[in-house]
Amino acid sequence: MAAEVADVPSLRARRPGRTDAQQDTLKFAEAALAESKRQGLLLAVRARWVALAVIAVSLPIINPNWDVIYYVVMLGFFALIGWAQLKVGKVGRSPVEVFLIICDLALITLLTVVPNPFSAESWPIGMQFRFDTFIYFFVFLATATLAYSWRTVVAMGFWTSAVWAIGVGWAYLQPETHAELSERVRAAIGSDLRMFHIINPSSIGIPERFQEIIVFLIVAMTLALAVRRSNALLISHAGLERERANLARYFSPNVVNELSGNDEPLTRVRTQDVAVLFADIVGFTAYSDGRDPKQVIETLRQFHERMEREVFQHGGTLDKYLGDGLMATFGTPFAGDSDALNALRCARGMIASIAELNRERIARNQPPIQVSVGLHYGQVVLGDIGLNRLEFAVIGTTVNAASRLEALTREFGCAIVVSDALVQQARSETSQSSADFASLVEQPAQSIRGLEQPVGIWTCAGVASP
Repeated sequence: MAAEVADVPSLRARRPGRTDAQQDTLKFAEAALAESKRQGLLLAVRARWVALAVIAVSLPIINPNWDVIYYVVMLGFFALIGWAQLKVGKVGRSPVEVFLIICDLALITLLTVVPNPFSAESWPIGMQFRFDTFIYFFVFLATATLAYSWRTVVAMGFWTSAVWAIGVGWAYLQPETHAELSERVRAAIGSDLRMFHIINPSSIGIPERFQEIIVFLIVAMTLALAVRRSNALLISHAGLERERANLARYFSPNVVNELSGNDEPLTRVRTQDVAVLFADIVGFTAYSDGRDPKQVIETLRQFHERMEREVFQHGGTLDKYLGDGLMATFGTPFAGDSDALNALRCARGMIASIAELNRERIARNQPPIQVSVGLHYGQVVLGDIGLNRLEFAVIGTTVNAASRLEALTREFGCAIVVSDALVQQARSETSQSSADFASLVEQPAQSIRGLEQPVGIWTCAGVASP
């Protein structure tokens, strides 16, 4: 089993039967797991280095002999292995990381089973197990939970058991070197065989070694369950972040915060007064005719990027893109104190932003674009439509009227056409100022298809070109 961080073999692969939402969740999960792996591995290596430093300082205190330098030097190899793990660590299965983990386990086993070659004492090999160095396996198991998946933690339990069993088996097969010492201990103990096996300096202590493996496996399984639960929570959190990202594509950040704090805030069908804005590139069909498709798409991207920014900066909701245009609403899904005024300011911001874009386009020898905006304020119907793939819909005569007001900009040769209903509502809102209406010119009421009564309008003479 290779070292891994994710609970799924491949988050990138599209699997049959998965919805687009599930695929998006997996993409967010992959990014979240990748970041978690990077942070976890860095934390694990740092924890390793701190632990090794503590051990290096405490060893001479516990064993104040020159031969302890051998173990201090070996600690440097553990630090080097940690550095290598940090360099090669990646999301997914990694044979190199498995090799480095096994190097850790093999090195601990070597230090535990094989006597210090620089030690002046000649002890029975069984004495190596009296120092309880097996507990250091738990340090590496604990740090593994910071960076690896639950599967790898389980695997570490079995890898450790296997390596330890090999080391114990090797020690058991070594020829006895201190038989006389064992006999003297037996004579001192008498017939108490249990006491003899505990005290005998040559005894490997097979039952104790078996107990160590069992306890280690239990701890490994417990930690694996904790890691699995943590990864599940991480993937769940990634799904929530995906939902927030989807909301952020349509709503301003402050609205996203409100939506994420409410249960199903969009499902209730209702009517309320909102400001509706339509923006469109004038003459875009003629502009795109015969041009390089990449250039056409790039122009649309520039347009939508700036329009979207203005909508969100003014607390609006991006309802939908309409090819070379868009629809935005102000006061959805929650009504505010300055919805009409925000819509009016957004329209002016759009025109100013396009004027800035045109200066850049002219500097690149590209033709300028002209944008027209229509605004209306009134009652609309709000609610989700669809069954599995839901869409937050804003419908009603107010929406249709705003679209037709945008079309009137061609007739009046202006950039913005605003309904009198929106202007009067904006004037009643507390944050308004005279500057908000300075460039508006009142025009005769116009008959709008779909409305019984003529609509009073105001125009803004500014144009999008510089």
